[in-house]
Amino acid sequence: QVQLVESGGDLVQPGGSLRLSCAASGSIFHIAVMGWYRQAPGQERELVATITSGVISGSITNYADSVKGRFTISRDNGKNTVYLQMNSLKPEDTAVYYCNLRTAKRNIWGQGTQVTVSS
Repeated sequence: QVQLVESGGDLVQPGGSLRLSCAASGSIFHIAVMGWYRQAPGQERELVATITSGVISGSITNYADSVKGRFTISRDNGKNTVYLQMNSLKPEDTAVYYCNLRTAKRNIWGQGTQVTVSS
């Protein structure tokens, strides 16, 4: 049974930084594409960033245009953990952030962590 547990969400002022973490149980993390998504009140869940496994070659990252240059996704396969470093945060980044693990046969979501950007 694979489970994802996010942490790191908080209240932060505009221009501040946060680092989210997502720890995965089980043995498939190293082959999975990991992603961060977010959902603001009244809006659809949207992609923030993804990172491929990097098992065969280096990991490949992908970002939503709205976060490019401000957010960085990374992973540590030895710790079964994926990170999202968020810098220069804006009020519009306020949302529940969800971790996602995806393989050919599995699509698993974490419970979410709240990020609020406000002065």
